[in-house]
Amino acid sequence: MTSATERTVFVVDDDDAARDSLVMLLRSDGLIARPFASAHDFLATFDAQARGCIVTDLRMPSMDGIELIRALKGVGCILPVIVITGHADVGRAVDAMKAGATDFIEKPFDSELILRAVRACMEENDAAVDAGAARTRVLRRLESLTARERQVLDLIVEGASNKVIAARLEISPRTVEIYRANVMSKMRADSLSDLIRSTLTAGAA
Repeated sequence: MTSATERTVFVVDDDDAARDSLVMLLRSDGLIARPFASAHDFLATFDAQARGCIVTDLRMPSMDGIELIRALKGVGCILPVIVITGHADVGRAVDAMKAGATDFIEKPFDSELILRAVRACMEENDAAVDAGAARTRVLRRLESLTARERQVLDLIVEGASNKVIAARLEISPRTVEIYRANVMSKMRADSLSDLIRSTLTAGAA
């Protein structure tokens, strides 16, 4: 059993031979791979905290690859999805991309090609997780601000000077300086640009 934080490749394919072959290839390259015989089986055990990527066949009974992608989007899944498709299904593969798939690879695929695609998706997921963690840190820092400090921050992000902030909030410029220093400290910002960038990146401005 893998933990949610282990980077895992989830392989979803109703074809036993194809699924086993792909899992063996991934494991031979040092990757953790978990097989699932259907989209429903995968969704039944899916952990929203999972890290890694998903490789799914496009054509599957009951729930196909596109329906799986839509279901995952519906529960806020950020795992990149690679769709495996037959030559005749390229049009459907494009539909999968529109639904949110990261990549599609046609059968029969080259081993190196699929491994390269999986590695790229792993890096993409790492970046998304890191970005999410950074945003959470900023939001927690924002929560530590008093109501007045938050007002000052919002005006700073708007580009207001200390003098303008003082006039808008009807306080002295010296008091604004104190609030500004508190904001910089609580937000752990090294500079004004750092403060503004982190606030905007967190979508909190």
